[in-house]
Amino acid sequence: MAFASYGWYFTFVQGFVYLFLIYLQGFSPKKMVNPWKTYVKLSAVLMGSHGLTKGSLAFLNYPAQLMFKSTKVLPVMVMGAFIPGLRRKYPPHEYVSAILLVLGLVLFSLADAQTSPSFSVIGVIMVIGALVMDSFLGNLQEAIFNMNPETTQMEMLFCSTVVGLPLLIPPMVLTGEVFEAWNSCSEHLYVYGVLVFEAMATFIGQVSVLSLIAIFGAATTAMVTTARKAVTLLLSYMIFTKPLTQQHGTGLILIAMGITLKLLPVDVKPVYKRVSSASGSSSNGGHEIEEEENPMV
Repeated sequence: MAFASYGWYFTFVQGFVYLFLIYLQGFSPKKMVNPWKTYVKLSAVLMGSHGLTKGSLAFLNYPAQLMFKSTKVLPVMVMGAFIPGLRRKYPPHEYVSAILLVLGLVLFSLADAQTSPSFSVIGVIMVIGALVMDSFLGNLQEAIFNMNPETTQMEMLFCSTVVGLPLLIPPMVLTGEVFEAWNSCSEHLYVYGVLVFEAMATFIGQVSVLSLIAIFGAATTAMVTTARKAVTLLLSYMIFTKPLTQQHGTGLILIAMGITLKLLPVDVKPVYKRVSSASGSSSNGGHEIEEEENPMV
């Protein structure tokens, strides 16, 4: 029974768990600082990303999906230049850092996998669609935070979930997934317990990611979440004392190089502006003087 093929339905169920958890946090629509229309595009890409990611596992095995999802940081950086209200550009060394991080994680993940990546055309299309959605998602969230700094993580998660849940109904109905999933899950009620537990865990992750986006931006957050996958894999080796191969070592070196390059300070040359002294009132006799402008202000 392929429960992995019920990506839209599982996302729909977990959305209600999110709303319950947000209610427990004391958030209500009265505390909103942005209009509902702000979250329409964001909700569409959020639900699309979740649904396509979960659904792709019905056609791809986990190593194959991880290979694609590990490249998330690159489309996020590229798309940041085209999002209205953001228009973010990154220096070349940050692109190099992201590429090293991605290559390192892919090498490490494939070395860790006991099975080789298994590809399917439908699965590849679905996971690429999820990557496209992800490239918009983080940047749209960052743009909303920038346009209105009073926006809270709870508001963004609440509004994107409320607006996004109805958007999941058409694909569920058109594909017949909602009926098949309902019948299958009714026969295996433990699935709902797993979904609730997973939603509680991912809720904490979602709030943490939104906090990172609000403070550091979408691209840096994508790099952090990508590096987190590497740390998780490394900890599994330390805890369960599994042997490390040469491919693991190469992956770790590339990951370390990517993170180090990201952390390197960027040399910012001081900017000077010419300031003309007031006529007849300056001790410099009206000569122009150069004043250093602090680039950090």
